[in-house]
Amino acid sequence: MKNLDNAHFETIAIHAGQSPDPSTGAIMTPIYQTSTYVQKSPGVHQGYEYSRSQNPTRTALEENLAAMEGAKYGLCFASGCAAMNATVGTLQAGDHVLVCDDVYGGTYRLFSKVLSKFSIEFSFVDLTKTENLEKNWKKNTKLLWLETPTNPLLKILDIQKLSELAHARSGLVLVDNTFCSPYLQQPLKLGADLVLHSTTKYLGGHSDVVGGFVGTSNESMAQAIRFNQNSMGGVPAPMDCFLTLRGTKTLAVRMDRHCKNAQVIAEFLEGHSQVENVIYPGLKNHPQFEIASRQMKDFGGMISFVVKGGLAKATSVLERVQIFSLA
Repeated sequence: MKNLDNAHFETIAIHAGQSPDPSTGAIMTPIYQTSTYVQKSPGVHQGYEYSRSQNPTRTALEENLAAMEGAKYGLCFASGCAAMNATVGTLQAGDHVLVCDDVYGGTYRLFSKVLSKFSIEFSFVDLTKTENLEKNWKKNTKLLWLETPTNPLLKILDIQKLSELAHARSGLVLVDNTFCSPYLQQPLKLGADLVLHSTTKYLGGHSDVVGGFVGTSNESMAQAIRFNQNSMGGVPAPMDCFLTLRGTKTLAVRMDRHCKNAQVIAEFLEGHSQVENVIYPGLKNHPQFEIASRQMKDFGGMISFVVKGGLAKATSVLERVQIFSLA
């Protein structure tokens, strides 16, 4: 593999973690569809022994995603929720996690309905106001869980400032970067300790694969999460990894178009007589426009808006959304 230290993002997305296959020279990463690997002697192998623990196709994806996020270590999972579970699973009973309030519904469900049963405490707080971190931080707070932009209200959180506040209190910081992708935002460079993705979304990019990812440069956290990855078993299949690797190759060009289209649509909706409010980080009236401009390369492809007429009118709009097919 060529040295990619000074490569542009687009080159990293295409090449990182993906050396030609040593046995055939195949330039595309093979789908290593195997469960077990031959060993010369018990415990003596070529780095792979069982595909829940390691798989070469998964290794390529983990290294690819880690490189895009500027992380030393990358770990892939069968879904974003599996990635969350393995990460929070590094905590102990009695620990507290401070979570931004407008968090993905699946995250809220996992934390409040499942993991809270194991005596891990979660508080959901509006962290657009950094003083709320100081007010809600506890002696047993171990992890600050951020999502920016949030889902679905697209709040923007100041990663650098919140990370500084958490680190001053000896806490770790995780950022769910799903809505940005590493092309638009790299949380580790802004001070976060961990970055998480549902690779199902922009990274996969084709709506045909489900997956999750955690990246970090913290060796002890990487080891702890990798232990849970193997022990809990929520790992992606080789074909899933192959499909996600296919998606990352076009991430940059897709995100550029997503951002361009979203800006046009958001500005159109702003002037529509039937729209009460438009929420998009690229609009100057967004409450955190300045923060988004500073920590994101562009403003993303996600838009939220409020239709006049309440739930009935909103439902009517959704029922008329058209899915276009070239078939």
